[in-house]
Amino acid sequence: MSDPSESATRVLVVDDDESLRDLLLGYLRREGFEVNGVEDGSGMFTWLEQNQADILILDLMLPGDDGLTLARRLRTQTDIPIIMLSARGDDIDRIVGLEVGADDYLAKPFNPRELLARIRAVLRRRARTAAPESAAETQIAAFGPYRLDLDARQLTRDGEPVTLTGSEFDLLRIFIENPNRMLDRDRLLDLLKGYERNPFDRSIDVQVARLRAKIEPNKKQPRYIRTVWGRGYMFTPRSEA
Repeated sequence: MSDPSESATRVLVVDDDESLRDLLLGYLRREGFEVNGVEDGSGMFTWLEQNQADILILDLMLPGDDGLTLARRLRTQTDIPIIMLSARGDDIDRIVGLEVGADDYLAKPFNPRELLARIRAVLRRRARTAAPESAAETQIAAFGPYRLDLDARQLTRDGEPVTLTGSEFDLLRIFIENPNRMLDRDRLLDLLKGYERNPFDRSIDVQVARLRAKIEPNKKQPRYIRTVWGRGYMFTPRSEA
């Protein structure tokens, strides 16, 4: 059953497989989304110049620039959520996809219901982090030289902007909301993804490494996001060098 709130949600599907693209367009429309499809990166950028998408479904293997190249380029322009699709289920493809800024990764073939679950999970995270819980709630979090504006979804360091992808922002918010508390990988995945996942999913380590590269003075000796060996991670906002 579709969610009434999804009627205003725009999804752009970028896939050169016409039969799969048409299948996804029809399925997501029946679920209440506003959906458009293009076959390559050129069509994607042309569409985005004239329209706004709430989430992007991006195939890895495309004619011309591949999905990784396109995701990397998109991340210099927008924080639109990206779910990457690939006919190859290799861990290295998934890891690279996450490293260039994809919010999620789904191997082909897949059940459209699984894609739907992942789309909804990404959109729930975005809605949860974009909306203040109460009018009186302070929406600025600070640690070290950083200030995170939870409403604007912006991180600054000494007043200078630090670019975060949607998933990086969501992960940092989770840490900020759980200071000095050990969070194991399963708990982080539950909070970050919000849907059933493979129990051997190690993508959280990739996400943490990517976030550390942006906020740690020395990512090899983390000050803020510390590893609790054999267990998980702990965010220590008042940590000293």
